[in-house]
Amino acid sequence: MIKVKKILTEETYTIRFEVLRKDIPLPYKFNGDFEKETFHLGAFKNNQLIAVSSFMKVSNNNFYGDQFQLRGMATLESFQGLGAGKLMVDKAIEILKTQKIDYLWCNARVIAVDFYKKQGFKIAGELFDIKYVGSHYLMFNELK
Repeated sequence: MIKVKKILTEETYTIRFEVLRKDIPLPYKFNGDFEKETFHLGAFKNNQLIAVSSFMKVSNNNFYGDQFQLRGMATLESFQGLGAGKLMVDKAIEILKTQKIDYLWCNARVIAVDFYKKQGFKIAGELFDIKYVGSHYLMFNELK
């Protein structure tokens, strides 16, 4: 069984680096990691941290109202496909709805678009490229 709970910022770093930044000259420590409103979630299987995600109060001009950005969602390769990502998104939406947040948005890698669609996210805008990482879509979930 996988359990999701809030974790410390520093607990996200190992998995972020391994899954998202290995061999890529981009930081795995993000601006906003330590902001007051930011929270981080970890998914645990048998008390082992297997997946992480971060949620930051960041506005995007494509949306209005109170917004959070999902950043750095990553699951260790050997645990992908077990539902950890879905559980983290569900938990984050639960938390954000209690705060009356209007939108959760992210820059989704093309390979993750179907995952986000299954979680209720929609594409906003055209495909764009992030250097060293690849093609992305801006995606959002309206929480109201």
